[in-house]
Amino acid sequence: QVQLVESGGGLVQAGGSLRLSCAASGRTAGTYVMGWFRQAPGKEREFVALIHKSGGITYYANSVKGRFTISRDNAKNTMFLQMNSLKPEDTGVYYCEATRIASILKKDYDSWGQGTQVTVSS
Repeated sequence: QVQLVESGGGLVQAGGSLRLSCAASGRTAGTYVMGWFRQAPGKEREFVALIHKSGGITYYANSVKGRFTISRDNAKNTMFLQMNSLKPEDTGVYYCEATRIASILKKDYDSWGQGTQVTVSS
């Protein structure tokens, strides 16, 4: 397992942007597939995006495709989520998660952070 700490959340108006960061610790952090999930009040945690350990392969949920960009800097053990054109329905707690396999399923991730709140006002 790796230890993950998210940051960068906040309150933004619809149409605005935020950049989330996830700092990973542990010698094997760079060998993991990393992903972002989010959870709105009263809803299940849902997949947002993932990035392969090399950074060359990414995958997005349809709801964020074209608006969000996931990236990582393995030299700094950090992952990012650039969120543009934010909508009120993007509101939720965003979690950074890590897995040994490329998956959009929450059950396949074995490490996650404490989450960072993103609130988009209309």
